[in-house]
Amino acid sequence: MNDLVIQNIKELVLPKKTDKPLKGKALDELEIVENGTVVVKDGKIVYAGPHTEEYEAEETIDATGKVVSPSLVDAHTHLIHGGSREHEMSLKRQGASYLEILEQGGGILSTVESTRKASEDELFEKAEHDLLTMIHHGVLAVESKSGYGLDKENELKQLKVSNRLAEKYNLDMRHTFLGPHAVPKDAESNEAFLEEMINLLPEVKEYADFADIFCETGVFSIEESKRYMQEAKKHGFDVKIHADEIDPLGGLGLAIDEDAISADHLVASSDEDKKKLKDSETVAVLLPGTTFYLGKEEYADARGMLENDGAIAIATDYNPGSCVTNNLQMVMAIAALKLKLSPNEIWNAVTVNAAKAINVDAGTINEGDKANIVLWNAPNHEFVTYKYGVNHVDKVIKDGKVIVDRDLSLK
Repeated sequence: MNDLVIQNIKELVLPKKTDKPLKGKALDELEIVENGTVVVKDGKIVYAGPHTEEYEAEETIDATGKVVSPSLVDAHTHLIHGGSREHEMSLKRQGASYLEILEQGGGILSTVESTRKASEDELFEKAEHDLLTMIHHGVLAVESKSGYGLDKENELKQLKVSNRLAEKYNLDMRHTFLGPHAVPKDAESNEAFLEEMINLLPEVKEYADFADIFCETGVFSIEESKRYMQEAKKHGFDVKIHADEIDPLGGLGLAIDEDAISADHLVASSDEDKKKLKDSETVAVLLPGTTFYLGKEEYADARGMLENDGAIAIATDYNPGSCVTNNLQMVMAIAALKLKLSPNEIWNAVTVNAAKAINVDAGTINEGDKANIVLWNAPNHEFVTYKYGVNHVDKVIKDGKVIVDRDLSLK
């Protein structure tokens, strides 16, 4: 006897199981099954496809009028942080740029101060609330970065909180050491601080899967970023990079040269570097919610990357300064409007490709996969990327068990 059957599914979304990220035109290939059925046993998918009544189960869910998909993957978040920065909104309204706010002691450095002051338990409680919000919006795999400590004690504190959350909720979480996220006020020099972060790599390896660096004007140069990435790889890290967010320094090209698992942001990446994506498995993780929140007109060139047969994913970049939403559905809508991506491309970008960007077994619901599933209050898969700013989730199923059931009736 199976544990669960989901029947009468209006549309069943089935991203392709693949060993490598989907690239170029393949990102627009998505199997949509009308009147579908999903069968679950022992937390695994037994069947996902056209309607069948061959399977019996202890529990049946009627998904009439609903979309069913794999749970979502958020491949870039700054989940663990202290404080908030709503006071910076007035500076933004006056036209202050991200780097100008940083120079005034705001931005990342303001969050560093709040994070350092917060205890591990305080950070845990705050991040837990944010993580649960993400789960309620259909996300069951998350990448969580440090980077608001900028010293040994507080970087480790963030990573320990991230690991505690993963253990408590048994989630597919990946943890990223982003020690070189900014240069603290009291640093002797960029070079000295970078050396301090490099020396931390052996110790943080116990708590982190990836090593990341912010390669940008006023932060770390291409040469500094290259040195950090090469040292991180020596210690067994897969590497990531915050690249070309504001200025076209060549961070995407560096990521490709260093076989980074992902390069993130990429708003200002050069045409030359985008062409290199064709021969690379590096995933370009695009963060349109950040561009939207910062009020910028120029978004990452998703279409150009795909035309060069690149692999892209979409993520929130949830953080307290430049993208304060942890609603990946909202970012999916922005990707449709501003990155000019099709619904199929977006679904693949927040499932199978996002999973590849953080090396997690997620994003598909084929036979043998984890039964991590979302039921959507939507008549078709395009509707989720069309109606923005609301939560379309009906149910979230983790390992075959319903963990979120959004009854929209009034009590």
